[in-house]
Amino acid sequence: RTVAAFLPFWGVPADILLLETGLGGEYDATNVIAAPLATVIMPISFDHMQFLGDSLAKIAAAKAGILKQGRPAIIAQQPPEAAAVIEARATALKVPLWRCGSEWTFEIGDSGFSYRDAKGAISLPRPVLPGRHQYGNAATAVAATRWLHEFGLSERTIAAGLTGAVWPARMQRLKRGPLVDLLPPDWELWLDGGHNADAGQVIAGMIEEWQQATRKPVSLIFGMLTSKDPLAFLRPLAPVAEDLSAVSIPGDHSSIAVPDAVGFARQAGLPAEGYDSPAAALAAIIARHGSTPRRVLICGSLYLAGTVLAENA
Repeated sequence: RTVAAFLPFWGVPADILLLETGLGGEYDATNVIAAPLATVIMPISFDHMQFLGDSLAKIAAAKAGILKQGRPAIIAQQPPEAAAVIEARATALKVPLWRCGSEWTFEIGDSGFSYRDAKGAISLPRPVLPGRHQYGNAATAVAATRWLHEFGLSERTIAAGLTGAVWPARMQRLKRGPLVDLLPPDWELWLDGGHNADAGQVIAGMIEEWQQATRKPVSLIFGMLTSKDPLAFLRPLAPVAEDLSAVSIPGDHSSIAVPDAVGFARQAGLPAEGYDSPAAALAAIIARHGSTPRRVLICGSLYLAGTVLAENA
């Protein structure tokens, strides 16, 4: 897959290639890039524990495997135990660190955010991607641009990127397609592929932001792989969602079975029922709640999100 990913860039060379690791970092195939311009480590959280380890320190050690001898590393805000591991690895490899809270900071304002480092401060607009967590993501991206001197990325260019970004299946509102056509007036259909405990917290925060802006009840359509922790994901959502409709991920034998997903949801404190497909789940939600405006969020898996995007095209 990594080789296949390189083919488009060989055919149409990119000015900058942002290459995401597939799993962890230490043993990831993307390590064939021996001397990147820089590496970036986003906030460490519990994910892929069966491969990376059962503690944040172990996961951070795997993630720190992308650090390269003498090459700079941009580090987003980290839990203390993860930060310590990353810093130790960086010291061993003589990696210059550019850390949130040390070498750079950011502050959220009414209409956007400010970014500051030793080179100065810049004011930037609110990221177009929804959710308060996107400010930290955006600031980390801005921090990375500080190492790309030869590309001449101006403040205007950076601002255009923040306001024009598109990220399918990350708090994406679906506005057309067969599923959207089922919705009564003033209903909303959203899609997010987050699948771990931190994602559950982030989505819960996003729902709270929705409710502050326009209060509508929220129903979940949920599917997840057996390699994930459904309770850790669902518990933060139970206080902010009204009910859950469980589905399996079509064509994926690793999908949590619908009856099991229903059981996990009820254990987390969410009323739940099972359905054969997202379309069937959505139809049942509409039948159950009538025409009262509502938000429906499909969540729990990037694989489920991909299926929804393909079928709703």
